[in-house]
Amino acid sequence: MFWSSLYLILGRVFQFLVLLGRGDRAKAAEVVVLRHQVAVLRRQVNRPDLQPVDRVVLAALSRLFPRSSWEVFFVTPVTLLRWYRELIAEIGYCACR
Repeated sequence: MFWSSLYLILGRVFQFLVLLGRGDRAKAAEVVVLRHQVAVLRRQVNRPDLQPVDRVVLAALSRLFPRSSWEVFFVTPVTLLRWYRELIAEIGYCACR
């Protein structure tokens, strides 16, 4: 699980770095989010069953967008905020206070 999560995260980071060099930061982040969502949805038959690494990627990338632009996510902003709070509680650190 750890190695597969690390592989997925590093793959997304490298994709993101490549996209950053091509244009606007917000557009690049949106493309990465959309690609990741498509990858998740292709693994699913019905309702998306997100793995922990999927939640981490979406929660982390959501921080790059203003809340008014969160319609690009297939989950609600409330869900993203809950995942972020759960992640921070799990880690034991919060810089957002």
